[in-house]
Amino acid sequence: MISPPNGYSRNEAILLVDDEEGLLVMLENLLRQEGFARITKAGSAAEALQAARTASFDMIVLDVMLPDRDGFSLCAELRQTVRAPILFLTARSSDLDKLRGLHLGGDDYVTKPFNPMEVVARIQAHLRRSSVYAAADIRGPEPEEVYSYEVFTVNRTTGQLIVNGTEIPCPAKELELLLYFCKHPNRVFTAQQLYEQVWGSMIEGDEKTVVIHISRLRKKLEADPSDPKVIVTLRGIGYKFVPPRGG
Repeated sequence: MISPPNGYSRNEAILLVDDEEGLLVMLENLLRQEGFARITKAGSAAEALQAARTASFDMIVLDVMLPDRDGFSLCAELRQTVRAPILFLTARSSDLDKLRGLHLGGDDYVTKPFNPMEVVARIQAHLRRSSVYAAADIRGPEPEEVYSYEVFTVNRTTGQLIVNGTEIPCPAKELELLLYFCKHPNRVFTAQQLYEQVWGSMIEGDEKTVVIHISRLRKKLEADPSDPKVIVTLRGIGYKFVPPRGG
């Protein structure tokens, strides 16, 4: 079952993926009340892939336990071509499952049972952050926002991360987090502060979301991710970006 989007109260396109029809209808109704009209529903991984191949989405809400395959592997496949934020809905409450989802390219997660309005608020927060970047792209001719260091170069305008001369795929939230660090070198931020600034929500976020995104960035940027020199941890305090030489 896939219901095509209709209406254009808001322009963002959202893909909801879950095998619980009641949950899909509830989220769709809540989102429509908030002005979202371009909503596509999918009840399986196969339907979600079909939708992603035929349309472009600004936000994906993805259940972990689907009838034909798990949402983790589906997320990894989507990440090969999709840069839109992916929010996991998961009944699996173990830290291992949550960490796995974030490692595979998820941007955020909410554990079932959940407050439906929290899910809507998180969707709005992700889209709000994305719209800020999109608006910056259409304001007119401006100098590219580029941060270049000895090891890597990140370009907000083109959405590219170049590490040691090679372009590295970088999901949207990782790119936003890295850009935020580059804009504020040598400043210390708590995980909650980073969540509020990058994920764009005042809802109390899970520190693990930030920790996993930092871990993924370290694997891309650090010579030895287990001994980071670029994004360093100050135990009990937070994180700090130390510009590599050449920045």
